[in-house]
Amino acid sequence: MQQLVILTGLSGAGKTVVLRTLEDMESIKQQSIHVKVVFLNAEPQVLIQRFSETRRRHPLSTEQHKHSLTEAVNLESALMNDIKQISDLVIDTSKQSALQLKQHIWQLMSMPSDQVSVILKSFAFKRGVPFDADFVFDARCLNNPYWDKSLRHLTGKDEAIKAFFAEDEWANDFIKDLCVFSKKWIKRYEANDRSYITIAVGCTGGQHRSVYLVESLANYLGSKGIAALVLHREMDPA
Repeated sequence: MQQLVILTGLSGAGKTVVLRTLEDMESIKQQSIHVKVVFLNAEPQVLIQRFSETRRRHPLSTEQHKHSLTEAVNLESALMNDIKQISDLVIDTSKQSALQLKQHIWQLMSMPSDQVSVILKSFAFKRGVPFDADFVFDARCLNNPYWDKSLRHLTGKDEAIKAFFAEDEWANDFIKDLCVFSKKWIKRYEANDRSYITIAVGCTGGQHRSVYLVESLANYLGSKGIAALVLHREMDPA
């Protein structure tokens, strides 16, 4: 099924990067048409910083409009809010590099278009909660491998960390509850013709607990025939 992707969003949020990535993808040319609206968003302070660093003029901050950069960013956000609310997917690019955004889009566009697309995201609370998440789970209540110096340099993908959590009763209960909850509500979202659902799991540093839980959840959903896009915000290439 061929996809028609309507890309919109805030100025400075990464539309140029995504457009160039889509132009490079042969897969979307080879697939009846399924329309998806993707909205790129970012925190106001991030947008202001990006425009300041590149010295680009904001479309609403010109001699014609005469708004300051801060006023322009806030005005555009207000003007675009209705479109954001009806979009199939809102991607928060505040803490994504251009490479991360490219990889995100490549993976997203390769997912089946005839079922709900599930995005699983690990993150660090110290860097902020992803505001594009539909559900957020806090794993900071679990034992932290960081305090074991022999495990500190590892991530939730490593066997030693998996073994650490396999012996932890609370971690096992957490992943069981997370899997049951996610499977139930993914099916509910799918029954209501939702195109995307984003589930985010956070811990302090976004390296051990949240990564382990997201990987475990992805494996569980995969065994149930539910494909998921996995994003580790604090681990993926900068």
